[in-house]
Amino acid sequence: MHRRRRTALLLTAALTAAAPLLTACGNDAHPGAAAVVGGQRITVSQLENRVDEIREAQQAAVPDEAQYQQAVARTGGLTRDTLHSMVLDRVLERAARDAGVTVTPKEIQRMRSGLEEQAGGAEELESAWLQQYGVPPERIDDNFRLQLQAQKLAQRLGTDTSRPEFWQALSEASKKLDVDLNPRYGTWDDEKSSRVDAKTPWVREVTGAAAAQPVA
Repeated sequence: MHRRRRTALLLTAALTAAAPLLTACGNDAHPGAAAVVGGQRITVSQLENRVDEIREAQQAAVPDEAQYQQAVARTGGLTRDTLHSMVLDRVLERAARDAGVTVTPKEIQRMRSGLEEQAGGAEELESAWLQQYGVPPERIDDNFRLQLQAQKLAQRLGTDTSRPEFWQALSEASKKLDVDLNPRYGTWDDEKSSRVDAKTPWVREVTGAAAAQPVA
């Protein structure tokens, strides 16, 4: 379970630390795109929909509005973290494909069944994955598929997901995909396979009450 939890943390947005949101007033290199990965767009609409899924799941999981607002405040960087996760998912998929790694639906179901048993049921597992990793119920199987890809890729490389050899494979895949983020969300570091906040004069940080709202 420890290895699975560590991998989940690597491959999902870090939702435990609040961070200021970014807004931009410059011209986008790719209008309507939050990122372009391997020539394919992740649209702003797709990103917003993914953020909405998480927010709706968070709201459904708490009994009152005050607790929901506390959850929102704790995850002020959700939009950027979610985009990071969406891009990293595609990088991992490319690295796995290059290494000949595949994951079957049966393997996903086996992983889910085992974790449900450990958690005490399907609802308990869904609650844990939402609270700990920011994964809404409808995305759990996708998350398990990515975790299995990461584990099997590491095994194929003769290492584990914490070792430089694993992250080097992701770095190589990242370079092949030529990741390009909309500047309002920062930049992409191929070497670290990670999103980096932009340091540009036309980006301003939004704090206070505005930090509770997702980036448009």
